[in-house]
Amino acid sequence: MDNTIMKYQIISTIFVFIVGTLLHFTYELLGESQFVASFSAVNESVWEHLKLLFFPMLLTTIIGYFYIGKNISNFLCSNTIGILISITFIIVFFYTYTGIIGKSIVFIDIASFYVAVMLGEYVTYRLLTSNFSCNNTIAIIVLSIVLISFIVFTYFTPRLGIFKDPISGQYGIIKH
Repeated sequence: MDNTIMKYQIISTIFVFIVGTLLHFTYELLGESQFVASFSAVNESVWEHLKLLFFPMLLTTIIGYFYIGKNISNFLCSNTIGILISITFIIVFFYTYTGIIGKSIVFIDIASFYVAVMLGEYVTYRLLTSNFSCNNTIAIIVLSIVLISFIVFTYFTPRLGIFKDPISGQYGIIKH
């Protein structure tokens, strides 16, 4: 089973790399669709870039559950923890390095996305292949709260720094 899990995590990582990268551009490419805005970055804020991690990782979690997860008791919890670690890494890393040097650097931001994905997928793999036990109901609740937050805050954006587009100084969907 470990070999199956390893293969699935590698496929998941590659999928998240590709789809996450594409989600950076889908909102504009698809005519600024309100539906697409729910799961694509609508501006350059840290919050909107977290969607690039969350939605592909959520999708691989759902697909993975039906492919291998039904046979693994901690599948949902392990994936939820992996997703949360990826999101947390991006936030902590971004604010730490920009706090130190005073600005963001696109190359570092892009690299941190890939590192965050690998970190989250690795943690997920380690948990899936361990004796870790958890309550899947809590994992579903946590994923649901994060999912709803991403969607709601796209349209009703709090006036907090994590939601602010550093280029326009605006929040949420920016009209061009």
